[in-house]
Amino acid sequence: MNTVQSADGTTIAYDRSGEGEPLILIGGSFSERAHPVMTQLAGELAPHFTVYNYDRRGRGDSGDAAEYAVENEIEDLAALIAEAGGSAKVFGMSVGGALALKAAAAGLNITQIALYDPPYVVEETGPRPPAGFTEKLAELAASDRRGEAVEVFMVEGMGGPAEAIAGMKFAPFWPSLEALAHTLPYDTTILGADFALPTEELGSVTIPVHVVHGGDADAWLHASAKAVEEAVPGASRHTLVGQGIAVDPAVLAPELKNFFAN
Repeated sequence: MNTVQSADGTTIAYDRSGEGEPLILIGGSFSERAHPVMTQLAGELAPHFTVYNYDRRGRGDSGDAAEYAVENEIEDLAALIAEAGGSAKVFGMSVGGALALKAAAAGLNITQIALYDPPYVVEETGPRPPAGFTEKLAELAASDRRGEAVEVFMVEGMGGPAEAIAGMKFAPFWPSLEALAHTLPYDTTILGADFALPTEELGSVTIPVHVVHGGDADAWLHASAKAVEEAVPGASRHTLVGQGIAVDPAVLAPELKNFFAN
């Protein structure tokens, strides 16, 4: 494990592997650098790039601050880019992709961005969250109702079926989701009050952007991927047939390698 200090003094933990141009991986909700998808993806890409797989603030071995601000997460990424030599390619999973786009719009020295299933809501069938959603999640997590926070996020925020989510509470991985409940308001803050597409912000991104989405993902995620492609000048898009939200790193990695190699 390695660490770097962000601008506000928060310690950010990361693993570095491989050789070549630097590539930073940003996880999505319920994700840490030790998550199997992130570690497997890093392993798949390490033969081609120097991969930086890090814990976003509040997760894993990284520190946190008393108050959350998206600007701090952008500064975390800036610290990693500086550690990588001053510029880097970036891949973002789900809301991690939204964070990468915000960082590029803010002027960070990112040379290319690839995203997987960016979770913007661009049509009426999408799971647009209710008013006060971020505040509700923060209150539930702060009052140690972490399981309820996870359930609310999955059902009201991501459109998951209530009965299926309720059944997940008995799965062995549920405690790991609860452990990250306090970071869910971070992700909803990045996406904004109604998860709407930040068209003007995306229009200011001038670097190459590649949107990858799962062919088996919900229709609203397909619409989101298409909307991002249309909003970012010159962006490209590719569908991974047979993949959903839980993407197979061995299937995703070749698509990323091909894009980042250009």
